[in-house]
Amino acid sequence: MGNTYQIYLISDSTGETLDRVFLAIKAQFKNIEYNVKSYFFTRTENQIVKILSEAKQKENLIILYTIVDNNLAKFLANKSDSERIPCFSVLGNLILNFSKLLNQKASHVPSGQHALNEEYYERIEAIQFTMNHDDGNLVEELDKSDLILLGVSRTSKTPTSIYLANKGFKTSNIPLVNEYSIPESLKKNPKMACVVGLTTEAERLVDIRKNRMMTLKEKENTSYTDIQNIKKEVEDAKKTFAKYKWPTIDVTRKSVEETAASIIKIHEIYKNNG
Repeated sequence: MGNTYQIYLISDSTGETLDRVFLAIKAQFKNIEYNVKSYFFTRTENQIVKILSEAKQKENLIILYTIVDNNLAKFLANKSDSERIPCFSVLGNLILNFSKLLNQKASHVPSGQHALNEEYYERIEAIQFTMNHDDGNLVEELDKSDLILLGVSRTSKTPTSIYLANKGFKTSNIPLVNEYSIPESLKKNPKMACVVGLTTEAERLVDIRKNRMMTLKEKENTSYTDIQNIKKEVEDAKKTFAKYKWPTIDVTRKSVEETAASIIKIHEIYKNNG
């Protein structure tokens, strides 16, 4: 346990930003063990005193925090310093630098990013649209999509669509069995929306599909998991994407976040050329 780091995440809001930042940091340092304790909605000095009273008993302790109230942030920093506890603000310098650049004071309101503004409602609408247009549903409304994803089975179409929806993109996804599975409206107007084809290596697809069958406790569908059939599926899909001049992303070694980032770049190009 001596080499295990005790990470305290302290936030004055939901801690979502802090979680993501620590996840990104952790990915950069391999073979290190962490115990993580999270303290959300920390908005008083008394709460901080109680947290630090417990924290100072730990070895290999590191505190990360997102607190937008300047006085409370300084209180945590000073208390941590007096206890010789490493303590780092995730947003402090960033907010200060933005304030200088924009020549505007920050609001310093906790949970400010969750305000129910127009952007929030657009994102909720995008999520609802995407859920309704998953797996080839409501293809008659494809022209209302910001993005249309196509790909053979198990190429991460649905999770990528949901991620994009959370970014505000109305996303439809269509399973590609063969060219005949593409809706006629899309074949007649291939540029009705930003269309992206998702593909992957056949060998990887075999493993994913077999695991899927095991998870569902279904008998193995030999044609669904046969390497030769899958190779043909993948090659046919690539030919289809090329025929309609749709950009393609190989998702074999990409996370959903990386795939979505590539799709967003393609969408920007599509908009600028539209």
